[in-house]
Amino acid sequence: MARKTVEDLFIHELSDVYSAEKQITKALPRLAKAATNPLLAEAFTSHLEETQGQIERIDQLVELTGIKLKRMKCVAMEGLVEESKELLEEIEKGAVLDAALIGAVQKVEHYEIAAYGTLIAMAKHLKYDDAAKLLAATLAEEKGADEKLTKIAEQGGNQAATLESK
Repeated sequence: MARKTVEDLFIHELSDVYSAEKQITKALPRLAKAATNPLLAEAFTSHLEETQGQIERIDQLVELTGIKLKRMKCVAMEGLVEESKELLEEIEKGAVLDAALIGAVQKVEHYEIAAYGTLIAMAKHLKYDDAAKLLAATLAEEKGADEKLTKIAEQGGNQAATLESK
């Protein structure tokens, strides 16, 4: 489908982020299992639950607007997930891996924050006001997840990694 209109672009971007969310639901359990910091493991597990709700919100948005998502794979998320798999293979379980996982998942969150911010702007332009509200709820969750990861890193996650690597 050619992207000739803002609505075409909105559908494409929404389809892309839907794929991204599906991919991250598969990766988060693996990351939670690999984390040694219990706060980090819990953050990954709780974000998995949020992500499942975000997928449901997209489904709700599709129903509200009557648009049809495209079947596609988000290659950006595929790359970010692949990076996290490499971390699991290359870094021994412990504080250094925890620090690396925080960074990897924050990359995911920043990607999603950008995607949802863009989608909200397009939804408003298209007068999809209810869709914009649903997307804004997801954006708030993504920002919250990012802030939670920053706090975990600042409250000792990265310091433990520094001590462990000496």
